[in-house]
Amino acid sequence: MYYLFDGSYTGFLSCVFESFERKETNIIPLTEEEYQGSFFDESRLINSSPEKAERVYNGLVKKLGKNTSYDFFRVFLSEDRKAWSASVRIIREVFTGNEVVLSNFGDEDVLYFSQALKKVSRERHRMKAFVRFQKSSDGLYFAIIEPDFNVLPLISGFFRKRYADQSWLIYDVKRKYGLLYNQQFVSEVMLTSEEKNTLVSQAAVITLDDRDEQFRRLWKQYFKSTNIESRRNMKLHLQHVPRRYWKYLAEKME
Repeated sequence: MYYLFDGSYTGFLSCVFESFERKETNIIPLTEEEYQGSFFDESRLINSSPEKAERVYNGLVKKLGKNTSYDFFRVFLSEDRKAWSASVRIIREVFTGNEVVLSNFGDEDVLYFSQALKKVSRERHRMKAFVRFQKSSDGLYFAIIEPDFNVLPLISGFFRKRYADQSWLIYDVKRKYGLLYNQQFVSEVMLTSEEKNTLVSQAAVITLDDRDEQFRRLWKQYFKSTNIESRRNMKLHLQHVPRRYWKYLAEKME
């Protein structure tokens, strides 16, 4: 049975609640927009319910603790549909009394869940290191990212603490939304196609601060001066800085 929801974590947890309420154990959570059903498929539209989602979340916290419960949100951000299904089955196990299920790596679902969690955690760590801000003439620092997973919600607190005295925008071009900090709070923003293209291309509409280009040149010179050509190990370098990140790193730009 396909459970179709709006793509939010609230919607996902609502699917879990509904599966218990309807006693439908074999469910596959999927977003409405990507569902392409056949004549033989069964599907059910699930409305997002903050109340139902909260009951599931509170139940997980009670049984597993806050940090472990948050792992389900982290895995949800992997956008891996197989990991979503594995999460649902694991949650069902937890709520039916098997509270130690996550320690059983012989279970296929648990193993896949664990692997997805590691991938998301690795991407979160890389984004903390690879975000490169540029400063516009109006004082806003902006950065473009394109991570493999939807890790923006996981790095928000880090950048808010690190750059608490600056206004900044981190925009995920792959998922078409960003986080804007105004030195008071962080809010989610959606840009129009024109605004996004302007931001990505750094067109004239966004005027860079006069000193920004100087700082970028200094950074590239520093990076070049610290690179010992005779000890260069490109294979190792790519392990730590995969090529897919290069187009947004100032030190890699020509």
